[in-house]
Amino acid sequence: MLILSPVQAQSSDQPIEISAEEIARTVRTMTLDQFEGRAPGTAGEERTIGYLIGRFEALGLEPGGVDGSWTQPVPLLHTTLGKPETLAISNDGSTKELQAGKDIYVSTLQPKDQAVVADAEMVFVGYGVTAPERGWDDYKNVDLTGKVAVFLVNDPDFAAAANEPVAGKFGGRAMTYYGRWTYKFEEASRRGAVAALIVHETEAAGYGWSVVESPQGENYGTVKPDGQMTSLALQGWISGDAADRLFEDAGLDLAKLRVAARRKDFSPVPLGATLAASYPVKQEIVKSQNVFGKIAGRTRPDETIIYGAHWDAYGEGPPDEDGKIYRAGANDDALGMAGIMEIARKFKSMPQPDRTIVIAAWTAEERGLLGSEVYAQNPIYPVETTVANLAIDVLQTAGKAKDVILVGKGQGTLEDDLAKFAKLQGRVVTEESLPERGLFFRADHFSLAKRGVPVLLMMSLAGASDLVEGGRKAGQKWIDDYTGKCYHAACDAWSPDWDLTGAVQDIDVMFDIGNSLAYSDDWPEWKAGSEFKELRDASAEARR
Repeated sequence: MLILSPVQAQSSDQPIEISAEEIARTVRTMTLDQFEGRAPGTAGEERTIGYLIGRFEALGLEPGGVDGSWTQPVPLLHTTLGKPETLAISNDGSTKELQAGKDIYVSTLQPKDQAVVADAEMVFVGYGVTAPERGWDDYKNVDLTGKVAVFLVNDPDFAAAANEPVAGKFGGRAMTYYGRWTYKFEEASRRGAVAALIVHETEAAGYGWSVVESPQGENYGTVKPDGQMTSLALQGWISGDAADRLFEDAGLDLAKLRVAARRKDFSPVPLGATLAASYPVKQEIVKSQNVFGKIAGRTRPDETIIYGAHWDAYGEGPPDEDGKIYRAGANDDALGMAGIMEIARKFKSMPQPDRTIVIAAWTAEERGLLGSEVYAQNPIYPVETTVANLAIDVLQTAGKAKDVILVGKGQGTLEDDLAKFAKLQGRVVTEESLPERGLFFRADHFSLAKRGVPVLLMMSLAGASDLVEGGRKAGQKWIDDYTGKCYHAACDAWSPDWDLTGAVQDIDVMFDIGNSLAYSDDWPEWKAGSEFKELRDASAEARR
């Protein structure tokens, strides 16, 4: 295997600088065709894991995985739907065929050879939210057993006018976890639904239909006992146009129902239609792995600071217009991996930290944060004494910026550290401009946040950077070009046109935050109002 030789740091009183050249070297290597797009459970994974272990060794890290190894096993259920044998909606004696991929996109997380929905009644359940602490329940005790739940995307207050009672109840434009598709599917399963469909809207979802269908019928989940398996034979999306036709055929006005669903007295609406679907399923259990390296702490080794990025991308797909088949995720997230490797290299050029530094390479982020979730369920380092999780996932490649983008405003004190160290660079903090995309819930740090660990995410997709060359207009153009053309596609590839000086700034800030904690006894905290504060506070005794 071709592996471009990295520079190895040596401990000294003069720490090395984060290197754009080393970052580029790592990204170019990780996106080579021999890694086959780095999909979990493939030959490409085997080569990727070998490469990462080799790099971690070359950086001078110690094995940080299970029982002194470099890895943590992550068994995954891998399913792929074939061409549907049946896919139709019936209403009042009339049956209309649906086009898979155009009208509807679904996948399955049941370990069965056939995914079947047999003429199941369809019910519109608004936003599909049950939030007792907010006085909200879209289900009103309606029995969904054996039925198809149809939801709206995002939160009940996403499109609310300022004078509507729901305005601000779910964070306004900032998505809560109730707005995430993962939550909606989980809730439908808890209520016994046989299938679940989210009505797609580009603005509310934060991405277009091309992103919805990019997995090509493939899905991954954690391996679960029979009693914990999802009730959903199929889960996915229905296009806006197909949803309009569905509601029109039922004599319902979807636009009016969107407004009705923004009221707490909303009740589910039967659609007078049934869904029949049958797909052949290829299913297997694949063995994937998280990879960990560490720098052991000198005086408080049981207190850990975790830097994380995900090594996986989308593997092989249909040829694009240039004939490329590997969706190798150069920015998402080989660049993040390169960033945490540079952070490790810099720490290794310094005196041994007081606390342990863990460098985590997660698997299956693109399949639903599965590698980090398996870790969070089975932590190698106790979550109670994990100081912080600092995550890097997609950095802008258009040059230096006057600001740094904050994801998840108001969650924790790490955002104050972000502002402090950005200021030392002559930069300011800009709040994410697209909080409706729920990016705080869409990267691996969230798995640890749900267990109370203070987290910070560096992700350039959260807002247009104020670039030194071209300002915010140029920053928005970078986002539009990337998300509109290359996000989760084969063209997310290394380019010699990348200007990594801005990425270096962001990596430096993340290093500085971790460095300030590595030689101190400070503990970041969640801020008042964060849904994670109570959980962290409950384990305070472990940090005394």
